[in-house]
Amino acid sequence: MNASADARAAPVGSPDARRWAAWLLVSLAVILADQLSKLAILAAFRPGEFKVLTSFFTLVLSFNTGAAFSFLAGASGWQRWLFAAIAAGATALIVWLLRRGGDRWYCLGLALILGGALGNLWDRLTVGAVVDFLLFHWRDWYYPAFNVADSAITAGAALLILDSFRQRRPRSVAAEPVGRTDEPKGM
Repeated sequence: MNASADARAAPVGSPDARRWAAWLLVSLAVILADQLSKLAILAAFRPGEFKVLTSFFTLVLSFNTGAAFSFLAGASGWQRWLFAAIAAGATALIVWLLRRGGDRWYCLGLALILGGALGNLWDRLTVGAVVDFLLFHWRDWYYPAFNVADSAITAGAALLILDSFRQRRPRSVAAEPVGRTDEPKGM
């Protein structure tokens, strides 16, 4: 198969196209779960309002104008567009990587990250900040509030890391070395 044939999209009914669509459905499920949970919190809470559910878990409505762990949250507003551009670029890269395919763990990791990135991007573009509401704590220690999209991104990253340590089988017999190459010549 030549390089131009590899670059073409798979026919609509082909197994490759169905796998591609399945991973996009995983991303869509993450986006829907994220946005529906955020709508529920926005409807039930005012900013800063919270409800303690257990000794270690609280629901709280907060808005993060920064990135992970509120990085750059105190900036004057330019960070919204920077993080939106980064999310858009990451989305393009992840879609390209997903289209190329790979093992299940790898593609699932990418699909989870894609759904989470798009869920948070939607917030940045429509609300101006990411809606966070899950708050874990223990005594005087509090983990920063997060959301379903953040959870999907973290799970996806963990899957990519685990996948990087997995043993790979050779793709074809031709790719395996035929003989030892470290033997001296003439013996």
